[in-house]
Amino acid sequence: MKSISLFVDRDTYLTRLHPFAKMLYIVAAISVPLITGTLWMFGVFIAVSLGLLISGKIIKKVFPLIAFSFTIIITVFLIHGLFNRENQNVLAALGPLKFYKEGLLYASRIGLNILNMLLAFAMFVLTTKPATLVDDLEQAGFSPRFGYMISSVFQIIPQMMGTMNTIMDAQRSRGMETEGSLFVRAKAFIPLISPVVSSSLINTRERAIALEVRGFDSKTKKTFLSDHKIKGRDRAFMALMVLLIAGSIVWRVIRWL
Repeated sequence: MKSISLFVDRDTYLTRLHPFAKMLYIVAAISVPLITGTLWMFGVFIAVSLGLLISGKIIKKVFPLIAFSFTIIITVFLIHGLFNRENQNVLAALGPLKFYKEGLLYASRIGLNILNMLLAFAMFVLTTKPATLVDDLEQAGFSPRFGYMISSVFQIIPQMMGTMNTIMDAQRSRGMETEGSLFVRAKAFIPLISPVVSSSLINTRERAIALEVRGFDSKTKKTFLSDHKIKGRDRAFMALMVLLIAGSIVWRVIRWL
């Protein structure tokens, strides 16, 4: 049975690292640059995330995500570089277009923040099996409903993509053109919406029935097939992330004084 998650099993230290440690890395990667308020700190965590993705042998899976993020980042640079209300000093000119220093600095902060978050979340999603994460959350005392919500977030994108590809193949077999110019693709997109939405609703209902049959709402204490305990390397990694967050807070307080 084909997996409907984004998890890639490369059997590296990243896949063996406890999900809570990787979640704490996301918190550190997002919070430390925002707390310090420096652009170079975004660059540090982007470099660290890229290093983790390369060492985890999953960097190729992130290329489409990086390419998509750059389309957003370029748009942000164009908008703020040209039209930010704080713009005063012209940094560069391209014909009649004038790019201002203030807007480009503001866009740099937004763009680096977007790329930083995408890479940190990509490292977590691509190296964490949803079932393992859900089990760990329930063993830690979280509600099964919370675990199911997290699992659904992991699976909704690949599930929708799989449904879309299946429906497109079916439409092609009936003679519908789904490839070609932008107009042809847009015209083919409209007939795909209804079956994709209806399939998603049917899948949601079927999942609800399956969960109820399996005793999802049962108050009886559950047992687990495997116990994923936090090991020494996980604790060391988590301690390092906590130290980074605490250090950034102390550094910011010292700057305020």
